[in-house]
Amino acid sequence: MTQQPAPHSQDQLHFDQIIEEDSRIEPRDWMPDGYRRTLTRQISQHAHSEIIGMQPEANWISRAPSLKRKAILMAKVQDEAGHGLYLYSAAETLGTSRDELVEQLLSGQAKYSSIFNYPARTWADIGAIGWLVDGAAICNQVPLCRCSYGPYARAMVRICKEESFHQRQGWEILYELSHGTPEQKQMAQEAINRFYGPALQMFGPPDGDSPHSQQSMAWNIKRFSNDELRQRFVDMIVPQAEALGLHFEDPDLKWNEERGHYDFGELDWAEFRSVIQGNGPCNSQRMQRRRQAHEDGAWVREAAAAYAQKCADAVQVDSRPGALNTSMEERTPAHV
Repeated sequence: MTQQPAPHSQDQLHFDQIIEEDSRIEPRDWMPDGYRRTLTRQISQHAHSEIIGMQPEANWISRAPSLKRKAILMAKVQDEAGHGLYLYSAAETLGTSRDELVEQLLSGQAKYSSIFNYPARTWADIGAIGWLVDGAAICNQVPLCRCSYGPYARAMVRICKEESFHQRQGWEILYELSHGTPEQKQMAQEAINRFYGPALQMFGPPDGDSPHSQQSMAWNIKRFSNDELRQRFVDMIVPQAEALGLHFEDPDLKWNEERGHYDFGELDWAEFRSVIQGNGPCNSQRMQRRRQAHEDGAWVREAAAAYAQKCADAVQVDSRPGALNTSMEERTPAHV
């Protein structure tokens, strides 16, 4: 008996060919369900992280030490909101509505980056967030500009350009503090001490404990493993810390001549898992504020939807035969 081809076998072959050629999958192309689910999860979590990540920095806009600092920080927070919108739009092309994606966040079903569950205690923490957190984001996200899914890759090009500004802003804050008074330098040192470990955890668990990395790399969604990206980041930030006149309090952090990389200590993965599970310093606060903001913004969404419907109804009326002429006659003064 001749074996019948599996459903979508030609589609699967075409998909595999696109991946093999390192080309792009577009929304109208056929894709495996697993590929669609993986991308929806990753892109939506990325979008959620951008939106939640606005909170610790927005809290400092009114307390920034100068009008210039306030304006720069406000621009940065606005950028993060834009990143979330780009990413929600990209995720929607995979077939899940934005309302559903947001509901997954608000209900606790979807996750976001663990780093945003730590408080920004001082102005120096805003510098550490810019330099370390956004620096880690750039290291992780620049390879995503070559992601196999077209809408995600194109969104990441603009996002990465703006993130480079954010990292520079953080560096500049820490540079000013580390070259200021002894108290200011100590504030900067304490900030990077707080954010060093959580920033390295942003790349995800070790490769052996990462359930999605291998398949994502096979599909060309990711280009490098979690541990590869983490090592790249450490190699980048150690010389930068030295340029700031600061250091990382990691006793195992040292240059390994044989490997050509910095060795660094084991991270607290028990803490990482605890924060991911909702037990971090600010998990409850972050979600409470996000839910409250969502409720407070309901009238804006309703007004926007009503206006969009009004415009759609007007277009429908004007598209009827003779509607344009009638409309023009009604608007023309009698003496013309």
